[in-house]
Amino acid sequence: MAIRVQRAWVLGLFLWVGFASAGQASVTAHDVVRQTTEQVMATVAEARGYVEEDPSRYYTKIEAILDPVVDFRGFARGVMGPYASSERYRSLDEAGREKLREQLDRFTEVMRSGLVQTYGKGLLAFGGSRIEVSRPAPDEAEQSRATVEQLIYSDQAEPYVVYYQMGRDGDGAWKLRNMIIQSVNLGEIYRNQFQAAAREHDGDLDKVIAGWNVVAEVSS
Repeated sequence: MAIRVQRAWVLGLFLWVGFASAGQASVTAHDVVRQTTEQVMATVAEARGYVEEDPSRYYTKIEAILDPVVDFRGFARGVMGPYASSERYRSLDEAGREKLREQLDRFTEVMRSGLVQTYGKGLLAFGGSRIEVSRPAPDEAEQSRATVEQLIYSDQAEPYVVYYQMGRDGDGAWKLRNMIIQSVNLGEIYRNQFQAAAREHDGDLDKVIAGWNVVAEVSS
């Protein structure tokens, strides 16, 4: 099950590379998913010609394209859970708040780097998959949140079922906030890992963040 979920996450990222024009108010979240699939496939196909000699070029492209469309900071805050909640932030003095902001910034970078490296590499293993996206609700273009259902047909007898939880930012651009794959909520999995690590280190978030790559690797 763990391998199946990881592969579905990797396949799912095909649809999130290249959402640079997702901020148009008339474009639904479903439109964004559907319209960018071909561009993503082309990006990965092109990389196969140079990635062995110049992998940093590939990862730089992946990161540059993901940054505008994935809410890495919001995702990182959600993973930190109560340790980065508004309630905890308000309970701290100014020095504590500054430290928490710095920890959130640092954890966001750790999450970004880890996801780009891990799943950018995994993307190269897939291609030619048939992908179907559900139809949007009639009023989705006016909504601030949306869930996109996706079926990914790979080498398995049944398709992977992926739900993208999306939201608009202040400029109206659609952002990826979370993914649910085969009923497995990735945000919850990472949050549980973070809280377990925080308990192990007696609430020392600096130690949790420093060891996060190890935690993520063990759990994948």
